[in-house]
Amino acid sequence: MTERVILHCDLNNFYASVELLSRPELKDKPVAVCGSAEERHGIVLAKNDIAKKIGVKTAETIWQAKKKCPELVILDSHYSLYKKYSGIVRGILYRYTDIVEPFGPDESWLDVTGSTALFGTGEEMAYRIKEEIKAETGLTVSIGVSFNKIFAKFGSDYKKPDAVTVISKENFRQLLYPMPADSLIGIGRHTYEKLKHIGIHTIGDLADSDVRALRNAVGIIGERLWYCAMGLDLTPVIAQKDMPEAKSISRSTTTKSDLESNEEIWKTLLVLSEDVAKQLLESDFLALKIGVMVRDTSLAWQSYSVSLQVPLRLSVDIAREAMALFNENYAWESPVRSIGVAVSELIAADTPMQLDFYTAPATSDESDIERQVLLIREKFGKNAIKKGSIMDFDVKVNDYKSFS
Repeated sequence: MTERVILHCDLNNFYASVELLSRPELKDKPVAVCGSAEERHGIVLAKNDIAKKIGVKTAETIWQAKKKCPELVILDSHYSLYKKYSGIVRGILYRYTDIVEPFGPDESWLDVTGSTALFGTGEEMAYRIKEEIKAETGLTVSIGVSFNKIFAKFGSDYKKPDAVTVISKENFRQLLYPMPADSLIGIGRHTYEKLKHIGIHTIGDLADSDVRALRNAVGIIGERLWYCAMGLDLTPVIAQKDMPEAKSISRSTTTKSDLESNEEIWKTLLVLSEDVAKQLLESDFLALKIGVMVRDTSLAWQSYSVSLQVPLRLSVDIAREAMALFNENYAWESPVRSIGVAVSELIAADTPMQLDFYTAPATSDESDIERQVLLIREKFGKNAIKKGSIMDFDVKVNDYKSFS
C-alpha cells in the first residue's frame, strides 16, 4: 500500500500577522491582538514573535501582558479580516488536494497522497504552498510533512516561523523521542501530570511504556497515546464536505455590565437564541434538547439542560425555553457576568415524529418569516431588522462551542 503523505499547515501568529499587514511600521515592535477591555473581553488573543519572546501569552489579561512588556502595542481584533485571509489560504491549499481538514481558521491538514504524481514529494509541495501563501497574502506558514496526522502536526510546531519540517519513518524517533510528552497533540496538562506520576516525561518514555500501565494511569486514551508515539496512528484526514453532522450549536456572551434582572436576562437570551436559530435554519435541523450556561460575578460556571417534548427551531421558542430553564435553576445569589444558550440532540427537519397533543410545533409560515429576517440581515446588516424588545439592547455574541 502507498505510504500516506500528510501535511499540516499552521499560519504563524495568524491574527497578529494579519493586523501587521496594514501596519508595517509595527513589524519590529511587540504587538498583541486583544479583545475589547470596555466590553470585558480584555485578553490577549494573539501576539507576534517579539511579544512571545518577552513572555506575553495567549489568554492572559491585557494588564498582565503590559506588566511583562510595558511597550506592548495593543491592536483591536477584526474577525471579518481573519475570515477573509483564512479563505484565501484555504483556496491555495485546495489547488493541491480536495482532502483538506480545517483545524481552526489558521490550521489545516492535507492528505496529498494522490497528488504526488502531479506536484512531486510532500516536501516539494510544502515549499510550493509556503511560497504561494507568502506571495499572495504576505503571511508566513509553518508546514509539517509526515506519514500521519499526529506527526505532521508535530512537524508544523517543531520549527517556526516560515519553515518546513519533514518527519519520516526514518527520523521520527530521533526528532520526537527526546521531546516532552505533552508536545504530542492530545496530551493536555492534566494528562501530562498523570503520565509524569508514573515516570513518563518524554515521547520516548511513552513509546517504551507498557500499554496496560498507560491504561491504568490515564484510561483508554493511554492506548491511543502509545500508538501515536510509535508512529502507528492511522486517523484519516477528513475533507470538510465529509465532516460528521453537528451534535450541538451554542452561543454565549460576556456582557458589558453585569446582568441584574430577569428582563436583562431575557433580552440577552433572545439575542443569543437568534444566532442559534440562524444556524439551525441554515443547517435544516431541529433541536430536542436545550441548555443554559451561566457564570456569575465570582466567575463560577453553572449549566442546566432539559430534553424537550417538541423539537425547537425558532429563536423566540428557544429563548422562552432557555428563560424557563434559567428561572427554574438560578437563585440570583449574585449578578450574572456571562450567559450562553446551547441546543443539542439535533435531528433533520423532515424527521417523522410523534408530537405532543397539546403543543403545536412551529409552522412553515413562522419558519419562512424567520428565514426572511435572516435574508434581510444578510443583505443589509445584522441591525437592519430587530425585535422591538431588543431595539436598544446591544449584545456581542460569541461562539461558545459552536457546531461541535
